[in-house]
Amino acid sequence: MKLIQTVKRRMGTEEKKSTPAAGGGRDAPAAKGKVASSAGGVKATGMKPTADGSFPNLPKLRETAPGERAELFRRKMEACSAVFDFHNDSNQREKEAKRQTLLEIVEYVNNTRNCFNEALMQDVVNMVGANIFRALQTRNKDPLVFSDPEEEEPSLERAWPHLQIVYEFFLRFVVSNDVDPKIAKRFVDQNFMLKLLELFDSEDPRERDYLKTILHRIYGKFMALRSFIRRAIQHVFFKVIYECETQNGVGELLEILGSIINGFALPLKDEHKDFLTKALIPLHKVKSLACFYQQLSYCMAQYIEKDPRLAYNIIMAMLMYWPVSITSKQVLFLNGLEETLEITQPSEFKRTQHMVFRRLALCITCPHFQVAERTLFFWNNDYIVKLINQNRWDLFPIVISALYKNSKQHWNSAVHGLTFNVLKLLMEADPQLFDECSAKHRAEEESEERNEAQRHQKWQLLQEMHEAKAARSEEQRRPPGARSADSADRCDVARLLDRLAAAARPLSGLGSDERPDSRRPCPARRHDSNGWISPLANVSVNVREDQGAISVAASVTAAWQLPRAPAAMYGGFAPLPSEFEDPWAPGSS
Repeated sequence: MKLIQTVKRRMGTEEKKSTPAAGGGRDAPAAKGKVASSAGGVKATGMKPTADGSFPNLPKLRETAPGERAELFRRKMEACSAVFDFHNDSNQREKEAKRQTLLEIVEYVNNTRNCFNEALMQDVVNMVGANIFRALQTRNKDPLVFSDPEEEEPSLERAWPHLQIVYEFFLRFVVSNDVDPKIAKRFVDQNFMLKLLELFDSEDPRERDYLKTILHRIYGKFMALRSFIRRAIQHVFFKVIYECETQNGVGELLEILGSIINGFALPLKDEHKDFLTKALIPLHKVKSLACFYQQLSYCMAQYIEKDPRLAYNIIMAMLMYWPVSITSKQVLFLNGLEETLEITQPSEFKRTQHMVFRRLALCITCPHFQVAERTLFFWNNDYIVKLINQNRWDLFPIVISALYKNSKQHWNSAVHGLTFNVLKLLMEADPQLFDECSAKHRAEEESEERNEAQRHQKWQLLQEMHEAKAARSEEQRRPPGARSADSADRCDVARLLDRLAAAARPLSGLGSDERPDSRRPCPARRHDSNGWISPLANVSVNVREDQGAISVAASVTAAWQLPRAPAAMYGGFAPLPSEFEDPWAPGSS
């Protein structure tokens, strides 16, 4: 705003300097009058461009005979169709002359009846189009640089001294009672409207404000263009949603739509419902939502007031597009959700309550204090509290767990205070249900702690097994000559244990009467030229080292004899000989 005010003051200073220069020539008229228009009272000169680009003298409209004013008015509009480049300081005299001419014709249409006849409508549209339809200024933005659209200063249009008066003139044309829309629609056609909508992307807020007023007036007056204007606005939103995500005039277009939706007849047509679901609701996922959030919320509210059943579609769509990482956008969604719930009927609220309060429970426990604080403010809304109490058997269990978790773990003191206030409100609403939900929450917490302890033990066991396996692999990767006698014995013991475990697997199907007495020791010898070893089942082995010697103690619950097989099949251990005496047999030594 400060920048806009500075530009206005600068424009006023330039007007004072340039007016004497424009009116001090030998062809300047002696009579001077004050122009009564919204563009400001500036003295007029009334000139027309020639082949060399200058503005020779033309009579003033007030000083011309009434019968000749229409032709002079047309010639002045033709003169104002000339466009000047405001990016340099050339043609200052001609620029000021055109500006004064524009002011004069605005004054003329304000004070003259029947000035817009059918013969002049084409000249009016041509002059307006020649001035306003242009390539818009664009700023090259680095996509990697973060920028807040609300904090950036607007880029003002340099040709605004002329554009402002042209827009004012066209607005007078649109609202004039002399303009018959049935005739004017031949000139203000669909092609003209498409070009007008493209201008909403201008970065100058003053131009967008004029465009908003003009488009709204055209929609109200030209009945034949209403359907086309709605479709054209819908296509603009499609471009924002699915292509560029940035358009400077979305807020102004939504303001116009808010007024249009308010005038929809009941029951709503399918066309209007499709506009809501396809064009308006998806605008919630646009990154620049903060620029037009208020206008979009107003349109949502207008639709719900027209048809309360649409609240379900709007709420579910908001939950689907709910932001995850942008906390400022989460706050905007919470604001919109509260405004929507305020005008939602109890029947529609019941359809969405589970999904809504699961999302609110997540927001309550959000580490960002603004999100948690804004969610807890829902309990300051009397209508929402009433809806919650009416459905407390379904909603209290969802909310109480999040509140208890917040009271113990959240870091912000303000959030702590709001959390305890909400807990107090819930307890006062239904003490018995509150106690039941609290007890259920404590039981769930205890169960969760047990599950977490078991999970931690399992991971610790897996870690120990991994370390043991890594150590054994490290020993096996060493060269045979580098291993000591102890390490060789350790590897032999490891291989022995592997063979014992492998031999024990077939015994899982033995009955209790087939298993030998596990209290008897099992002789186990390392294989040599005459040695053997008994395959064992369910072996528990303890390895001890005493003064460099390794001893193995095993407790066995079952044993059996393998059939004869080559010693290589057992990795260096021979099978039991057929004459082996079972050490567990009664009377054996």
